[in-house]
Amino acid sequence: MLPIFVALLIANALFNVLVWPTFFRRVSRDTRARDAQGRPTRFLVVHAVLIGVALLLAAASLVVGVLAATGVGS
Repeated sequence: MLPIFVALLIANALFNVLVWPTFFRRVSRDTRARDAQGRPTRFLVVHAVLIGVALLLAAASLVVGVLAATGVGS
């Protein structure tokens, strides 16, 4: 059962690292991302925070997956 959890954690991390930066590029190019003066809007800020949290969780998933795979802490 442990190899399945390790694979899921690592797959989760890889998926997030591949998907969220692409999504952020699309969000940052959206017309709602900046106001008339070129300043970031709440739309951009909220999405940036959410994407940052998702990438942080991806990093945590990767660390836990690698630690579990190597048997550290058991």
